[in-house]
Amino acid sequence: MNTPVAVIVNAGAGLGYCGELSQQLHEKFAAHGMLADITLAHSGTELIEAAKAALARGVHMVAAGGGDGTINAVASVLAEAGAGQEVAFGVLPLGTLNHFAKDLHIPLDLDGAIANLAHGQPVRVDVGEVNGRIFLNNSSLGLYPDIVRDRERQQRRLGRGKWLAFSWAALAALKRYPFLSVRLEVDGVAHARRTPFVFIGNNAYQMQGLNIGERERLDGGQLSLYVAQRPTRWGLVRLAWHALMGRLAEQRDFDVAAARELTIETRKSRLRVATDGEVTVMQPPLIYRIRPGALTVIVPR
Repeated sequence: MNTPVAVIVNAGAGLGYCGELSQQLHEKFAAHGMLADITLAHSGTELIEAAKAALARGVHMVAAGGGDGTINAVASVLAEAGAGQEVAFGVLPLGTLNHFAKDLHIPLDLDGAIANLAHGQPVRVDVGEVNGRIFLNNSSLGLYPDIVRDRERQQRRLGRGKWLAFSWAALAALKRYPFLSVRLEVDGVAHARRTPFVFIGNNAYQMQGLNIGERERLDGGQLSLYVAQRPTRWGLVRLAWHALMGRLAEQRDFDVAAARELTIETRKSRLRVATDGEVTVMQPPLIYRIRPGALTVIVPR
């Protein structure tokens, strides 16, 4: 009883706006015999500092509450500190999409997620890394980082909601439809491609059928690479249709590969790179690698 757990919640996600959230969380954790040390973080910097402080106190469990970006920020501290195998990581999915929680079958409601921390089991999962930056779900180049950057600008300058801004940004990106010339080195074999996007997943994603975008496992020790070769705008629509129909693997202009490490080179001196929905600017070459079993996550039994 009274198992201590450091709980770090993004104050802007899910229930984060509620002034009584801390008290509610204390009560919910106490109902399962857990003593919650709660931090409401108002920025990415505060999330990271709270996670570092929790490790410094010697806690055995750190839980993050928020969307995939928040989950990534806290988990990255554990993985980078080498504590991801000794300190259990808990997920409170308070975001919109919650990809990481869904792929691990963690309950999406707050009460269920807290109960999972009390009664679940620890499993080791892989994390991806690009130039030292951790990602739990995926990383991408090309269209998606451009869309995210434009969406954030619209939210900041025009006050648009997230999904409205995303829709306008996606339309603008498809209108520009820029291509990226890259040199991919996968397991020592080089490939030259000109493409609107490159997608790298932490383990394999379902790319066909109704479960598209999901992962069956996060402990396979492999990165997954997906590249479309020179598709037109209608070509992207055609690829999406073939994916839904379960025929994507038959398409010659869509490359799929698996590797423990891969390198991406381009003539550009700087590239926008998305990792779990957050965009940063990196200097090529981009070196991707998988870190097997780098994080211990509490999942349902």
